[in-house]
This record gives sequence, structure tokens and C-alpha cells, in this order.
Amino acid sequence: METTKDNNIIELRHITKTFEDGFVAVDDFNLTIQRGEFVTFLGPSGCGKTTTLRMIAGFELPSSGEILLNGCDISHMPPNKRPINTVFQRYALFPHLNIFDNIAFGLKLKKLPKDEIVKKVKKALEMVDLEGFESRRIQTLSGGQQQRIAIARALVNEPEILLLDEPLGALDLKMRKEMQIELKNMHDRLGITFIYVTHDQEEALTMSDKIVVMSEGRTQQIGTPEDIYNEPKNAFVADFIGESNVFNGIMTGKCRVRFCGAEFDCLDDVENGTMIDAVVRPEDVIITTPEKGMISGKVTSIIFKGVHYEIVVMSGKNEIVVQSTKKAEIGSEVGIIIEPEGIHVMIAEDTINRIESGVNRHYKLEFLEGKLKCDLTKVLPNSSFNDDEVLVDAHGDEIDTSSIKIIISIKPEDISMSDDEEAGILSGHIISLIYKGDHYSYVVRTDEDVDIIIDDEDLWNMDDYVSLIIPEDKIQYSLKK
Repeated sequence: METTKDNNIIELRHITKTFEDGFVAVDDFNLTIQRGEFVTFLGPSGCGKTTTLRMIAGFELPSSGEILLNGCDISHMPPNKRPINTVFQRYALFPHLNIFDNIAFGLKLKKLPKDEIVKKVKKALEMVDLEGFESRRIQTLSGGQQQRIAIARALVNEPEILLLDEPLGALDLKMRKEMQIELKNMHDRLGITFIYVTHDQEEALTMSDKIVVMSEGRTQQIGTPEDIYNEPKNAFVADFIGESNVFNGIMTGKCRVRFCGAEFDCLDDVENGTMIDAVVRPEDVIITTPEKGMISGKVTSIIFKGVHYEIVVMSGKNEIVVQSTKKAEIGSEVGIIIEPEGIHVMIAEDTINRIESGVNRHYKLEFLEGKLKCDLTKVLPNSSFNDDEVLVDAHGDEIDTSSIKIIISIKPEDISMSDDEEAGILSGHIISLIYKGDHYSYVVRTDEDVDIIIDDEDLWNMDDYVSLIIPEDKIQYSLKK
């Protein structure tokens, strides 16, 4: 599809949505959607995808930023004035009206002539392959048929854009897969712009021209299904889209990478010595005999998935998930081969936890109300405490600490978690977890609204409330420049 400016139908520029309680649901969101595209917002619950959809529809107003439709700002335009219709997960059909009246509801509000309404309703029913259903009642329809009626009711208004908020979520697996194909075909026939919300990765990969992966109100990656799957930009995308093995590693030479205790050739030319995350899809792992493998390990689990076996191999402390059409035996020693094209290298994000804190008049850190004690003389050059316990510089003059900012640095591996709320100096809920072969990488959002990264071998659950134990000798302090 040609991507000229004239072909843009929707543009979201620096959209932010902050609710009254201070919660930031969408943070500096930017996106351009081409006319006729099938775009999917994909992410876990609470990532901001539905809020973004509702802002496009006009049901929510952005706190800042612009929403452009065909180049015109519609950020504060009422929903009924926008050429946009929405299909909800629960369909929102009227049970006391028959199919005809459900579909015709919006047209009657517009006071269109009766013969025109009849013509438009019949055309809408043809679009969803439900001709002749006009007199049927909602209660007599299957879930898939009700979903089609909800789409017909939206299409009858001839919108430029159709928004779909998890419309298949209430259907069983078989019906959902059938409707995925039906919706994609419908999009191809109609040629209008579809913006779709789902947390189902397979659904997004199956149906979309463009996928927008979201987490914590922010865009993680925008691209085609092939780009998102084969070239994830960070560990979150790699872990969220399909099955992935993610390992900590380091570049050891030109297109050479080390992880899982061995060196591999790869296609990504990243500077020697760079810390990386290596992503290996299970279908790209080849099982062979131990002597032929680049690494070896023991089979610890086998699950038959219909078209392949899901095999788990422990190599040292690293757990490697394999998808293979050949069965292995639990407890057997196997070799592992990973070809260069099966390894995707991503430069590792800086995971050191850094927290900024001011200093109060008692020379204690304001963060956590002084629970963390920093010897300011070790971070402020040529400073000392005089006999009156006043902080002074090399000339003996008192130092004004009101503008001083201290950076608290803690490595993820130096933090442990406990379910005893009194055990640590920080507490919060787990909002993210990624398995990295030999450990889990967690993000805990603390009660102080600070996100802390923790590396832990133990498995905790999403949304667990945990206490963070941080040994004082593992905390580093520095002066903010």
C-alpha cells in the first residue's frame, strides 16, 4: 500500500490520557494509520489499548495531544459527529428489538426515509451473510451471528473507520477462528479502515496489516506481523508475541554471540562486548544427538500439541523450549543446534535501577522518608561535617542541600522478593515478568509509583504484592550531575 500523507486517515500525535486519580493510561502515543488498513492494538490487559480506541471513537477525551481525521483535529468532536462506528465485545444489541430494528436504529435517529432504511439494512445483512434474518429476534442467534449483527449495525452507517474492541472475546475457540477469517475477508471486500483491539497474539498475527504492540500505556513496536514476530525490538515484544526463548548474552566478535554457555554465529553485526538479549523461537531450535549439538542438555518435559511436540531441555541452568515434530524421551540427553538465522540479537536495555532523591534539611534522603541513609560526604567532593554536625565545604561554609539530587543505583540481581510486607523497604505489585532461560526478570511498581526491575530464579505471579529486600551494602549512591 502506498503510504503518502494524502493516504493518511487517522493520525495520533503525542496523545496522553491521565485520569482524575493520576493514573496515566496512555503516555505520548504516536501513530499514523493509512486509509483501508487493518490495524491491531495488541497488548496485555491494562496496557491502554482500549482507552486509545475510545479516544479515537470520542468516548474519552485526550488529556493532551491531537487526533487528526483526514488532517483535521477531531480530539474534542462528539462521537456522533465522527464518521466512525464501534463494535464492542458484548455487542450491545437491543434484546427487545428484532434484527431489522437493531440494524436500523441509527438510521432512524437520522430520520432517513423508510425505503432508504430498508435498502441499507438489506445491504448490511448481505455484507455479513445473514440475508433474510430481518424478523429474527436476538435471542435466537448464536454468538457468531450476534457478532455479525453488531458489525452490520456499525456498517449500515457507512463509516470511514470501523473500531472493534475485542469483538471475538465472548466466542468459543472454534467460532473465534472462523470469525477471524470472516472479519479479514469482510475487510478486504469493504476496503474501509479497521482498527482492532485484542490481547490475543495469534489473532493479531492472523488478521492485521499493521500491529501496534503496547505495554504500560506506551508503544513498544509498530510493524507488520512478520516484522513484529521475526524482528522484535525488545524483550517484552519477543516474550509477548508467540513463544520465545530469551537469554542474556554478549557479543564476542563480528556476528558472533555467546549465551547458554556457548558461542553461536548470528546475522546481527553488533559491536564486540555489547551486552544483548538473544531471542530464539522454539521452532528454530533443532534437537540432535549430544555429540553433534552446539550445546547439550537433558529433556525435562514433553507436551504433544497436535502438530508438534513442545520439549523442554535443561542445559546447565538454562531452560530451552523446543518445538519439534520428532518426539524425545524425558530424561534423555540431547544436543541442541541453533542456526544463525534462528538467532535474533537485541541490545540489552540498561536494567540498573536508578532512583532520584532530594536531600532534606536533616541530611537524609527524601525518598522513603529517610529509610535509605546516604553519607553525603562520599558523594559531595571536599565536604565534611563540622563539630556542630553541619555539612560544610572545603572552606568551612555550610552547604545548601535544597537543590542537591542523589541517584540511588541498585542492580536487579541484588534485590530479592518476599510475601512478608514488613520484610523489605519497598513494596508493590508485579506488573511484568519475562523468563530469560535461567531466571525471571520482573518489574514491580511500588507504592511510591516507582518501577523496579528484579532478577529472581523463583516464579511469582503477575499482580502478586511483594516486599523488596535490598541489602544496604548493595546500594550505590552518586551525585546527579
